[in-house]
Amino acid sequence: MSSTTIEIHSVSLPPKKTTFQKLKLKLSEIFFPDDPLHQFKNKNLKTKLILGFQFFFPILQWLPNYGFKLFRSDLIAGLTIASLAIPQGISYAKLANLPPIIGLYSSFVPPIIYSVLGSSRHLGVGPVSIASLVMGAMLSEFISATDEPVLYLKLAFTSTFFAGLFQASLGLFRLGFIIDFLSKATLIGFMAGAAVIVSLQQLKGLLGIVHFTNKMQLIPVMSSIFSHKNESLKKPKLFWISAAAPLTSVIISTLLVFCLKSTTDKIAKIGQLPTGLNPPSVNMLYFQASHVVLAAKTGLITGILSLTEGIAVGRTFASLENYQVDGNKEMMAIGVMNIVGSCCSCYVTTGAFSRSAVNYNAGAKSAFSNIVMATAVLVTLLFLMPLFYYTPNVILAAIIITAVIGLIDYKVGISVFKVLLHITRPNIMELGNIPGTQMFQSLDRYKNASRIPSFLILGVESPIYFANATYLQERSIREEEERISSNKESILKYLVLDMTVDIPDLCSWEAKTKQDLINYCSGDSHDTSGIDTVSELGKSIQKRSIQVVLVNPVGSVMEKLHKSKALELFGSNNGVYMSVGEAIWI
Repeated sequence: MSSTTIEIHSVSLPPKKTTFQKLKLKLSEIFFPDDPLHQFKNKNLKTKLILGFQFFFPILQWLPNYGFKLFRSDLIAGLTIASLAIPQGISYAKLANLPPIIGLYSSFVPPIIYSVLGSSRHLGVGPVSIASLVMGAMLSEFISATDEPVLYLKLAFTSTFFAGLFQASLGLFRLGFIIDFLSKATLIGFMAGAAVIVSLQQLKGLLGIVHFTNKMQLIPVMSSIFSHKNESLKKPKLFWISAAAPLTSVIISTLLVFCLKSTTDKIAKIGQLPTGLNPPSVNMLYFQASHVVLAAKTGLITGILSLTEGIAVGRTFASLENYQVDGNKEMMAIGVMNIVGSCCSCYVTTGAFSRSAVNYNAGAKSAFSNIVMATAVLVTLLFLMPLFYYTPNVILAAIIITAVIGLIDYKVGISVFKVLLHITRPNIMELGNIPGTQMFQSLDRYKNASRIPSFLILGVESPIYFANATYLQERSIREEEERISSNKESILKYLVLDMTVDIPDLCSWEAKTKQDLINYCSGDSHDTSGIDTVSELGKSIQKRSIQVVLVNPVGSVMEKLHKSKALELFGSNNGVYMSVGEAIWI
């Protein structure tokens, strides 16, 4: 190979751009990645008006072509999710320490608003466990739902108003990218923790304990259970009724309690529920200084959680059917339905995963399935409310536990652990030359690859990052020097770092997380401490009379290296080459 002529190519910096040009490009990428006005170009006034109405009211895009076949599918799907929405609405309202009827109201008005403004065909709208839990926990910390029920209800409606205002503002000002800062791993961890807390609190209803702790930690809850075990054992229970089919469980348990009411009078029941439409609650929005901060803070947190869940669920089912969901429109739709809902006796709602999954599997074709569901809930509100009087709380507790246990995604948890391990302790490949070629591959994978005397060629399956900076410094030289010493080979003179990052085998997990990892592995994530690491590596290795050579850093990394003056440490050609071959055979 020594006689081979190698042409040396210089590694160029990215084209020069002014700060204004960079800022303009970034702002365009952040706020207008979809170029929302492109569809209006070169159109007459009438077409622009039609497109404008369709843009703000997505229902106008599909309603003109809506036919009986689609209606039949949506009718079946809507009735199916209504069977889930009714018991869930009652259960989740109790989870938020709200009257059960508020949960049903929240399954009536918001779905209608969403069907007009939303862009997802499969999103099933209603209360969700995580937002209900957080609202209940945050408000109950300062206001007792038992001692001050009216004030608590006012703050719940006001929190919902603030949640909707925040959500709609994100969509209006095209700030949806903020949601992307909440990684899927963070949300999964949060929901898993919340699921455990919810399940622990539902043991009160499941075991029939009256004097139960208000604390959420494991030890106080278990202590309360064992200290009141005699209280629970004296009462008949309905453990054997499954919560796997919520509406069936509610019907069967209600009939049993009604038929056996003479012997089951000690079982806690829902009791009397009012009949009729949502009463207006505009006059209950509470903006007095003493509690407005609590309402705004609760609205902000529940708004973020519900918005993130709604958009994530919508995108998930849209990807299955190969259509697009407009993130900013979704924010507007979810925000408006919560603002309107807060004025109609509703609390925070969003696109629920459980309802959406049922909706999708039941064959929903459009957002009209939400209108069917809302209609079924309306019939229930007008005529069927007295039937829920004998519904036992134990069933509602079982439904909640069944729902929230599904929030614990242990498989993704394992994947997240693997990613963290990969980032902090990345695979480091020692590369060798394939004889007769200019290719360099892993010495472990390719047995015919050979080392180049006096060269240590490393490929790192991760960007140089603050979390792995120290590890790389320790591993890069020490092991090779020990090997050379034991084999009595020629001393090490050059360290070649191949900065071409390959996507590792770790990427073979679920699609969304895989895409996140691909974006991470694109090479642009070499952070400031990573650049400092390269500099420190160059300085420390120079003291050992070893020259550091970098191969193929991406443009943004090259720019950072250039601005930080780190390249001055690497001698001729700035120590940067386009390929390993060029770096060695110069």
